[in-house]
Amino acid sequence: MNITSQHVSGFVFGVGAAAVAYYVYKNNQTQIDDFLRRQGIQMPENNIKNYGNMSLEELVSEKEHLEDIIAEREISVAEEKK
Repeated sequence: MNITSQHVSGFVFGVGAAAVAYYVYKNNQTQIDDFLRRQGIQMPENNIKNYGNMSLEELVSEKEHLEDIIAEREISVAEEKK
């Protein structure tokens, strides 16, 4: 089977359509995910946090959680170098 210009143009069109769809989805992710959940499709929860709306206690808790993750990664990197 030979690859023709129709194959190439179809591939380019498909990649372009996928890129546009991804762009639209990412710009409207919360609305689209909420719509899909209402339709019965299980979507993972969006874990994007708005740090500007967090209280001081929540920010300190998040900071401590991140520091714990950083310490664990530093330990694992140090062990890998041994």
